Amino acid sequence: MVAPALILVILITLWPVAQSFYNSLFDYRLNDPSRSERFVQSNVDLERYANDYFYLSRDLDGLAGQAPDQETKDATTKINQEIKGYHEDLLAMDGLDKQYEEVEGLLASFTAISDGELKYAKIDKEFAKDYKEFLTNAEKELTTLSQNSDDEAFKTASANIAGSINSSNRSIIESNFIGFSNYSRYLKSERMWKALGNTFVFTIASVGFELVLGLLIALLINRVFIGRGLVRASVLIPWAIPTAVGAMMWSFLYDGQTGIVAHYFEQFGLISDASVLLSTGAGGMFSVIFADVWKTTPYMALLLLAGLQTISGSLYEAAEVDGANKWQQFWKITLPMLKSAILVALLFRTLDAFRVFDLIFVLTGGGPANSTESISIYAYITLFSQQNFGAGSVLSVIVFACVALISTLFIKFIGSDLFGGRSR
Repeated sequence: MVAPALILVILITLWPVAQSFYNSLFDYRLNDPSRSERFVQSNVDLERYANDYFYLSRDLDGLAGQAPDQETKDATTKINQEIKGYHEDLLAMDGLDKQYEEVEGLLASFTAISDGELKYAKIDKEFAKDYKEFLTNAEKELTTLSQNSDDEAFKTASANIAGSINSSNRSIIESNFIGFSNYSRYLKSERMWKALGNTFVFTIASVGFELVLGLLIALLINRVFIGRGLVRASVLIPWAIPTAVGAMMWSFLYDGQTGIVAHYFEQFGLISDASVLLSTGAGGMFSVIFADVWKTTPYMALLLLAGLQTISGSLYEAAEVDGANKWQQFWKITLPMLKSAILVALLFRTLDAFRVFDLIFVLTGGGPANSTESISIYAYITLFSQQNFGAGSVLSVIVFACVALISTLFIKFIGSDLFGGRSR
């Protein structure tokens, strides 16, 4: 049974992480056509290149005849000849002439090319670099000639050809494999470290308060009293509310003009002004921590209550016979017997708090000035808003590494003490 379980863990847990790690080794961006796929070596998009070259070669042949003077004619003729030379060298590569001919045939019949192996062809790295450099310079030269010319016909034609050259340039795709460069960049990024620091501050503060309050609530609702069932149900209401809904509700309560919580905090002298809760860095961090404590303390209380239910009442009866007071019973019986439940509650809540996203995203959006931006929100912005999958994958891997480290520390250094023995 070990092998199937191990395979299942690898497929469910480690495979997505491995994919993110692989993506992080590339400058992989969906908003840039030349980096919209992962290329280990240089390639040419034959569909785009063949379509552009058909018009480019035709227009360049006629451009020299439209040149207003001999110097301009020589310059355009030279560009034409060099582009044709690079084109011939491209087709001379192994098997590329036949592939190019097949692509041209499909384009002539207005057929879209869905086969990636046919659409893309691997080319020499140095050739791709030289060709792109030449096309860049040719585009600049034609643009300059167009701007300096008084001949409207030549001006229009050269500007159009410069655009075609730019398109041909983008069809030649250099390798976007960059290794660990993304990691090096983000390990030096001030914003990344600030987001990571915000995440740790949020996690430590919220989980700490939730543990203390959750334990107090668990001890209260574990006692027998009239209406205990109603109290237990009422305590769980914040946990039952969806996080996004709760965050939206707190955004109204924190509002500097109409928010009740902001108003009374100001009246009680807890804050200098009702607007500081959502408009300052310290106020924003306090706001998200306070909202998270309100929502997830019931979850902590529920886990601890389950642990309290396993403690035999005979232990307390024996302690009373021996003359132990309530405080001594708590330290000598309740807390030691509850340690394993505390570990589970702390581990679950710490991992959950470290991955916080929806609460902060809805309540503050990571602001003001990124003062409440968590590492998960930073990864989301990079991945989806900026569509930078390579850089965003780096942040995802960093989140995974931190979560794995936290889990290891809990189990290795805290778990052995809580369970009363050395972990192996």
